[in-house]
Amino acid sequence: MKNVNLKINGVSVTVPEGTRILDAAVKAGFKIPTLCYMKDLCNESSCRVCVVEIKNNRKLMTACSTVVAEGMEVFTNTPKVIASRKITLELMLSNHHKECLKCVRSGKCELQTLATEYGCDPFKYNGEMNDYEVDDVTPYLVRDNNKCILCRRCVAACNKLQTVGVIDANNRGFATAIASPFGKSLGDVPCVACGQCINVCPTGALREKDNLADVEKLLNDPEKTVVVGTAPAVRAALGEEFGYPIGTDTEGRMVAALKSIGFDKVFDVNMAADMTIMEEGTEFLARLNDPNATLPMITSCSPGWIRFIEYNYPEQLANLSTCKSPQQMFGAIMKTYYAKKLGIDPKNLAVVTVMPCIAKKFELTRDDQSAAGVPDIDVSITTRELARLIKKYGIDFKSLDPKAEFDDPIGKGSTAGLIFGATGGVMEAALRTVAEVVTGKTLENVDYKAVRGTKGIKEATLKIGGKTLNIAVASGLGNARVLMDEIKAGKSKYHFIEIMACPGGCVNGGGQPIVDSQTRNVVDVRKTRAKVLYGKDKKSALRKSHENPVVKTLYGEFFGEPGGHKAHEILHTSYVKRNKY
Repeated sequence: MKNVNLKINGVSVTVPEGTRILDAAVKAGFKIPTLCYMKDLCNESSCRVCVVEIKNNRKLMTACSTVVAEGMEVFTNTPKVIASRKITLELMLSNHHKECLKCVRSGKCELQTLATEYGCDPFKYNGEMNDYEVDDVTPYLVRDNNKCILCRRCVAACNKLQTVGVIDANNRGFATAIASPFGKSLGDVPCVACGQCINVCPTGALREKDNLADVEKLLNDPEKTVVVGTAPAVRAALGEEFGYPIGTDTEGRMVAALKSIGFDKVFDVNMAADMTIMEEGTEFLARLNDPNATLPMITSCSPGWIRFIEYNYPEQLANLSTCKSPQQMFGAIMKTYYAKKLGIDPKNLAVVTVMPCIAKKFELTRDDQSAAGVPDIDVSITTRELARLIKKYGIDFKSLDPKAEFDDPIGKGSTAGLIFGATGGVMEAALRTVAEVVTGKTLENVDYKAVRGTKGIKEATLKIGGKTLNIAVASGLGNARVLMDEIKAGKSKYHFIEIMACPGGCVNGGGQPIVDSQTRNVVDVRKTRAKVLYGKDKKSALRKSHENPVVKTLYGEFFGEPGGHKAHEILHTSYVKRNKY
């Protein structure tokens, strides 16, 4: 590819032909602000915050859409440029509910940050303002259009990335608003609760439903024994809320923080992920050996994915594994086995989970999620919510014990369960167990690298015990749709498919720490967080779910055989066909 030479603020830089000024500036060492642009997702050129001056060009040009040219001279910080950006920001603020002190995004709001950097007067252009009713009817997400700046990133995430398509720009001019068809609430449209719209929103217009008050109520109830379980991906991202670089493992400090908050026991949901592998692996082998069984079998760990298939491919529900997700299995084990072990009524055992996902807030309300006659899970909070609770309780996260450990007797999981947090992790964990069950031999190499990485769709053909298995892994619902269309058309060649709703898997879940667009444009957040999980797996002495002594104890003392009647009754679930409108 031909290279192009140009200057940015007097600095010479060489970039490939077709490069945008925005990316060339990064190489030259300059940051150009953006609000509507996000790499590989949204390039509306609508906010005009990224305007730059180009020599011999009378107009200011948007850096996110203007391509470099040989000999071009670009200026990113002239008085004309700065004045234009400031006016643009002040006009945005003129129709923005300025409630920063009580906004969950304060300190991490891209509009707030830029307004501060440019010394904006938020009241310079006072006048008529739109006033929208806050949409908070769902158990997982709140939409507040009073804080929306019409960047359309959420629209791109919902339509282009996830192909769910429940929001878009409605009306025109001053009345333009991001909304669902016919002005419906998100609770009345086929939203799948993936939360990717929250992750890309630059302001507080989209946020998770906050359940911290529910957690605190449980903790302050003397009649309740309160346990908490954390998902694999939380430890790979929580540190970002406390100033640690992306990709920092803070497992020990996370455990210590939860104990400081006052939970009676702190457990690792990796254990339940191991149980998922035992049940799912058993189910897969049964289907594989039954000529009348439905194949391919598809994983059921991601509640956003489950909502997606229930809305969009209800005729393919038989392809889903019947296993509950690790969160729900964790709750079911707590309310049955653990409650019995403690000798307490399941009604007095409260189970809280910390998840990288907002769909988990919906999942716990589903039917068939109450193994002991009470809900498997009482409250689910996101990684972001946990960070807020730690800060509220005045806990100095960085001073906590980095080697604090999960509680026994059932707090330990294998790292096969740990890698559930990255796309391909469920498949790899399943293969480690299935291969040894089928062959009866110990694997010399448990790394199935063909299913690793952040590519949207990955596939591989494996031979296990004389059987040829075609497998596929998809992350992001747009990629899931590709595989589902093949199944629907009767053209799928696969036996086993893993699907995660969020691109990159749970490490990029809708409840993970917000990463601003400037960082997302230069850092592969998904890959960097996933390295934490694979790094821990590589060093682990326990890398197979079926070798976890906790799993052996649970089956030996309570559940019987994997896939047996009792296990199926407690650890499996059912699905429903949903009407889209």
